[in-house]
Amino acid sequence: MTDNALTALNEKLDRLIEAVTRLAPAPVPQTDLSSADCFVWQADPGYLEAVKNVNRVDIGLIKGVDHVRDILVDNTERFANGFAANNVLLWGARGMGKSSLVKAAHAEINATRDQKLKLIEIHREDIDTLPKLMGLLKGSPYRIILFCDDLSFDHDDTSYKSLKAALEGGVEGRPHNVIFYATSNRRHLLPRDMIDNERSTAINPSEAIEEKVSLSDRFGLWLGFHKCSQDDYLAMVDGYVRHYGLSIDAETLRAQALEWATTRGSRSGRVAWQFTQDLAGRLGKPLAQ
Repeated sequence: MTDNALTALNEKLDRLIEAVTRLAPAPVPQTDLSSADCFVWQADPGYLEAVKNVNRVDIGLIKGVDHVRDILVDNTERFANGFAANNVLLWGARGMGKSSLVKAAHAEINATRDQKLKLIEIHREDIDTLPKLMGLLKGSPYRIILFCDDLSFDHDDTSYKSLKAALEGGVEGRPHNVIFYATSNRRHLLPRDMIDNERSTAINPSEAIEEKVSLSDRFGLWLGFHKCSQDDYLAMVDGYVRHYGLSIDAETLRAQALEWATTRGSRSGRVAWQFTQDLAGRLGKPLAQ
């Protein structure tokens, strides 16, 4: 073989190796839980992505839910201290601060701790990978909250069985250093028409319903969030306005806040926050986190 032919062959081999390398899957990043306090579970390919800037509000700004707030903080603190604690389902009205309260409680507990409590968010569509995630975390020296926002299940969705097994079932059970918090608009996580359909079509309706609604029984704490009163809504608005130093007359603020809620057709923490954003924009002020 001539030198030119050998050179051409080597070049082709180099290109082939480069092409095969591009086709190979990227290496899975190694997770260092000490690198951050919050993470997001990336189910494919299966690693924890650190979140440096967490989207959350101060727990003092979450108004109208004092009772459930205290219960959640107490449960979280006991878990962080290595004591017995329950999985928690925060359910109820939209926009009342369910997910905000989970993140705020986590920050509140960590503010006074050297050994930080970790918060890992798992997306609803990745619930069937929960056993895999728990397997990765069970040997960790950290106490960990797994958090799923807006958890619910629809027709023909069987991933709830993975959640049931991961929370309390299976041979191993839930790792001692892991607890599960979820928010949902549904107390039983399943739509009413799905439960009614099971009742009407199953050979043994009571057993079929029991199997579906028993999922929520895996949560030792059910914390209900209900629509807020006008006074609670105005207290939320006032809390945001004071926190961000927005200058406006009290009567004008009240009138504008009530008009905003009327146009939205509801009162909630989310509506109060959206009004505050609008007000800050009209006043030419940023809402620095």
